[in-house]
Amino acid sequence: MDPIDRLLAERACEHLIIGFVHRLDLGEPGSVAELFTEDGSWEWPAGDRLVKGRNALRRYFASRPADRLSRRLMSNILVTVTSPDTATATSYFTTYRIDGHDGGTTPVPSGPPVQVGHYEDVFHRRPDGTWLLSARVLHLPFGGPTPHASSIA
Repeated sequence: MDPIDRLLAERACEHLIIGFVHRLDLGEPGSVAELFTEDGSWEWPAGDRLVKGRNALRRYFASRPADRLSRRLMSNILVTVTSPDTATATSYFTTYRIDGHDGGTTPVPSGPPVQVGHYEDVFHRRPDGTWLLSARVLHLPFGGPTPHASSIA
């Protein structure tokens, strides 16, 4: 594979990884499904969850509580292009979030993150040249309950 094509593929996959958390935190959570192939999947083995197919993914992520405030930090993104049309990646994430947010602009007192883990991703390139997630597996070695805003004062 040409080095420029490899770099473009890596960047496209990195963009999907960042776009995923951006849509969850600052956009419309259900739109995360558009970053997946039609038969794409999101899996959390420790939570015994598997969501498969774009429509199921849309329903799953759109069911996020409307009063949830979250920010996810992505780091250590390592994309490996495995062929001209496939790639894999591992990326670390840290999640800060609360439920019961009133939508105001007053900063919420910060606490420890509620999750620290990593994703293992598989990507496929479509015939039109765009890349999409085909599988995302969540590994969560550090996690706890989401606090409610009323308990953080």
